[in-house]
Amino acid sequence: MLILGLETSCDETAAAIVDARRRVLSSVVASQTDLHAEYAGVVPEIASRAHAERILPVVREALAEAGVGLGMLSAIAVGHRPGLIGSLVVGVSAAKALAWSLSLPLIGVDHVHAHLYAGALDSDDAPLFPALGLVVSGGHTSLYELPDWLCPRRLGGTIDDAMGEAYDKAAAILDVPFPGGPNLDRLAATGNDRAIDLPVSRLGRDSLDFSFSGLKTALLYAARGVPGERAPAPPPPLDDRRRADLAASFQRAASRAITIKLERALEHASQRGVRYTSLLTGGGVTANSRLRAELATFAATRGLRLVLPPVHLCVDNAAMIAGLAHEALRAGATSDLTLRAVPTAGV
Repeated sequence: MLILGLETSCDETAAAIVDARRRVLSSVVASQTDLHAEYAGVVPEIASRAHAERILPVVREALAEAGVGLGMLSAIAVGHRPGLIGSLVVGVSAAKALAWSLSLPLIGVDHVHAHLYAGALDSDDAPLFPALGLVVSGGHTSLYELPDWLCPRRLGGTIDDAMGEAYDKAAAILDVPFPGGPNLDRLAATGNDRAIDLPVSRLGRDSLDFSFSGLKTALLYAARGVPGERAPAPPPPLDDRRRADLAASFQRAASRAITIKLERALEHASQRGVRYTSLLTGGGVTANSRLRAELATFAATRGLRLVLPPVHLCVDNAAMIAGLAHEALRAGATSDLTLRAVPTAGV
């Protein structure tokens, strides 16, 4: 049983073929990084037009790479929420056209939930439930409780910037080129993460929500100085050494904000008599070297099986869409041709 997955939620046009054993037979991603670089961020209109131009070539390449024809497919899956509405419409329209013309089931997949599935791809070891889930990306920073693949329950999320968005803003503050997150990670590797003590957001005592706006502002003041007449002495020059130290210090604080909420989630579950067996993670920021190391340590010290996607499956891709669609298809959870592109998140 083969499923073709499509993903166009933001600025990556992707198609993939995944079989019923979670094997990725092909995964093609057409990046738009060069198109958006001069704007230092994704421009929605440019993104949607690029998707329209690239979706068919990407599908053809995915089929060729997998060595299969359209007649060998069992279903068509598409990430239909959340994301940029213009981008989503391209993918949903293409998926509907393929499903209708081939008389195949159509499966709408939540893009954020699919990130949690990415680490299970190309693996013989099925994650054990109940599981704690963490998605950290440019648009989302959320915690989930998963009794199974199809019924995640959201425990908390960001109240302002997503972690990836905070990374991009931090990169802009430190004059790190686009794409900010990966380049800031490389810069931080040469810095001292104890050079400056940046704040770690905790919110309320029991809160499982995240906030990164204060961290971003603290970095701005450390790098550029505090505005106003009563500002202290100006900061040291923002030379290469200081930029690296600030990047490393930012990464330490951002990663600690994540592990604090993971610790709280375990405590809350224990109070309800729930013991998680796995930590499922996904999203573009899980490609960050510091966060990957912190997650590995966290899981090991708490007896959790860490399911961490390989770096190429952390970013937006269609393999995770097709993989989760297999679980939905087995459960009979298919969509029809009224499936809509929805810019907002589900649960």
